[in-house]
Amino acid sequence: MAVDRARIQGLVSELLAAIGDDPNRPGLADTPRRVAQSYGEFFAGLGTDPLDLLRDTIPVGLTTGELVLVRDLDFRSVCEHHLLPFLGRAHIAYLPGEKVVGLGRLPALVDCLAARPQVQERLTEEIAEALQTGLAPRGILVVLDAVHGCVTMRGPRQVNSSTVTLAVRGELAEPARRAEVMALIGAGS
Repeated sequence: MAVDRARIQGLVSELLAAIGDDPNRPGLADTPRRVAQSYGEFFAGLGTDPLDLLRDTIPVGLTTGELVLVRDLDFRSVCEHHLLPFLGRAHIAYLPGEKVVGLGRLPALVDCLAARPQVQERLTEEIAEALQTGLAPRGILVVLDAVHGCVTMRGPRQVNSSTVTLAVRGELAEPARRAEVMALIGAGS
């Protein structure tokens, strides 16, 4: 499903009028088109199956090594409560089963799931679930650390705060294994 840019343009013009501004004045005349283009990017993950990104796997049997960790993946999403952005870093670790996926697929997975109206808690779980379904690893750990526009720009205006969410599955849920992976993530920051 593609984003209906023409409809968004009309709605943004109406929004500008509703806040008391003239949507046709020189500074705003092209704003509806720009917002529609931005929303096309922000919500490109709607209607996309994230598992498609994990279908091209590499069979490795039981010779996969101990851990795959990709850290410091930048992402952006839009909070579904206020339609304000949240920006952050994702860290993904998994203990491979009998297959792995190309490393570039992991940031693509995060981008796909983040490009929807979201809440960080669900996004974290959706990444873990997609990895579980697509790769059947022995363990998964996903950490998201993000700054939310709804916290920094409105309401509490806590500009130095961030939110950390965690999803853990399988062998990486064991406290010592979890601590080991968290230490590796922290060593990179």
